[in-house]
Formats: sequence, structure tokens, C-alpha cells
Amino acid sequence: MLIGIESQRGLVGATKSKGNAAFYQAYAEKYGVSVPVYGVPVRTREVFGVLHLKGFVIDDTVIYTGASLNNVYLHHKDRYRFDRYHTIQHAHLADCMVDFVRQDVIEQSAVHNLSQANLPSTKEIKLSIRKFRIALSKSSYKVKPEPVEEAHVAVTPLVGVGRRNNLLNKQILALLANAKEEIILCTPYFNFPKPILREVKRAIKRGVKVDIVVGDKTANDFYIAPDQPFKAIGGLPYLYEMNLRKFAVVNEKYTKSGILSLHLWKHDSNSYHLKGIWVDRKTTLLTGNNVNPRAWSLDLENGLLIKDPQKRLEAKFSAEFDNIFQHTQRVASCSQLETLQDYPSKIQRLLKKVVRTRMDRLLKRIL
Repeated sequence: MLIGIESQRGLVGATKSKGNAAFYQAYAEKYGVSVPVYGVPVRTREVFGVLHLKGFVIDDTVIYTGASLNNVYLHHKDRYRFDRYHTIQHAHLADCMVDFVRQDVIEQSAVHNLSQANLPSTKEIKLSIRKFRIALSKSSYKVKPEPVEEAHVAVTPLVGVGRRNNLLNKQILALLANAKEEIILCTPYFNFPKPILREVKRAIKRGVKVDIVVGDKTANDFYIAPDQPFKAIGGLPYLYEMNLRKFAVVNEKYTKSGILSLHLWKHDSNSYHLKGIWVDRKTTLLTGNNVNPRAWSLDLENGLLIKDPQKRLEAKFSAEFDNIFQHTQRVASCSQLETLQDYPSKIQRLLKKVVRTRMDRLLKRIL
């Protein structure tokens, strides 16, 4: 069983198509075996919210990652997309994540098996989609509290959608607000929601060391090299860099003092899709949440909160930090980041138009 994003969704920036549903149906007809692939329309229009739930469950094992399933994520050929992968063996955790998918997602009238023909149109299930999103906003993983033995760590699954009563959002803010010594935050798209930006600034001002790891614009999965055919979607990595530079300018005194460190990840022609939060080396959040306005208010997101007060996992996470920082460069000054005038001419014209019409405000909310 697989869970899809939405029945008609294709790649952002790609030409219009019927999406993956046609692919699933063709394979079902070709091989005579239909593997259920469920489309989850979180909103009637995908730009206003999709299923961004992450994770795989095999028997009693949960494999959690922010990655999708395709050649570049799995490094099948020459290029890879850098992400995080964690394996947790726990029967109850696996069961509660599967139960959520079955009861709160698959059983809803808005959700359909995309490998079957004659799927209803979005218009036909418009009311069901609306009811489905309301139900999702009230849903949660049904977890039975268990005592945490001294040799163990605590793992809590979280899920949320929308700004109100979003358990995942609340936990992210609590992590940042309660940090005492150190925060490491990774995101592929530098575009913090205002509540996140506020808590990061508060943490810096109270002396918490903050490391933020983002991808270089050339490592963004939307990046298009200047020698390739121009598409408007290729302006996004530059827009994210403009956000980062503005943040670096405002907080330059903290970067110079070392309390704030901005790190750009870049490795050859590979791309960066890594996300997550570590606090005081005792708590970490495994999540597919990009910590941006879209994740904050539109998409259905989940994550696994790991509490490790005895730092039993510190060696494992230190090894992960080493792996992440291996291909990063610290931004010591905002002058290391390019300005609009440094960008290719087509990108300059696009971004000037976007800023002039104030479209950048809308784009920052939905992308």
C-alpha cells in the first residue's frame, strides 16, 4: 500500500499532465496486479495544501525520512538529493502510524485508489475534501503512554495541519523556546514563518548558539543552470537566497560573534533536501516539515519527537552532524551571498517583476 499526494499532481514547474495516477493505472493494466495507491486531496487546489506526511512502515519497523521515492533521492544514478533516514523498531509506534493512515486517511470519502480507472473529478468530491481537511485538523496519532526505561529514549509521533491547534507546530515552537544551549535547524528552503523567526531571534538574544543549515541556491531542487532553458520556477532558489541574505544582514552582529552560524550545503551537482531540529543534544525532531509558511499553515505534516535526556544517542547524532557539515561552508558575512545584481539577467527581470508586484509575499506563503 502506498499513499500518494493527490490524484492530479505532477512535478512543480513541469508541463500539465494527469500526474502519477495515469502511471499507476498503466502499470496495473500491464501487469494485472493493482497495488493500492491512495490519492489524498488535502485541499481542492493543491497550491493551498497537500499531504506531506512522511515515513514507511514495514512490520514493526518505522523508516522515517523527509525524502520522496525516486532515482535522485535514492542515488540510483549519478546525482543524489541529500536527506535524512532513520530506522526505529517498535511495534506500537508502527501500529499507531498505520492506524492513522487507515482510519484518518484511507477511510475518508475524499480519498481514492489512484491505480483504478474512472476516478471522480475534484469538483465531484469538493464537499468531501472540505470535510476531510476539517477532520484532519482534529486528528492525531493514538499513542498509548509507555514508561521509558533508563536505557531507552522516548519517541512521540506528531501530526498537524493548519495554523490552529497544530500539535506539530506547537512542539516546534516549544523546542525553540525551551532551548538553553544549542539549536541546530536544517531546512532546504530558507523561508521561516513569523513564529519560527521570532523564536529563533529570542533564542539568539538569550545566548543560545544557533546553527542553521540550508542548501546553496545551486543545491536547491528547483535550481536551473543558466545554460539550460529558462523556466519561471527556476527563480525560487534565488528568492530563497534573497531571504537568507536579508536575515544575514539583520543578524550580522550575531554571525560575527559566533552565536549565530549560517551554513550553506553544496556538493558537486547534487541537491539538498534535509530538514530537522536538534536542541541541546537531548531532543531531536525527525520531520518532513520544511519549517516554512506552506508547511506551517497549508500542508499535512508529521514528525517523530525523540527525547534523550541521558544523551544515549549523542554519538549517533554527532556522526550525523559530521556527515551534514562535511559539505557546508559557514557564511561569516552577508557579503558572501550574491545580490540581485549578481544574478543572470532573466532571473533579475523575473525577480524585479515579482517584487514590484508584491508577488513575493504570496509566493513566500505558498511555496
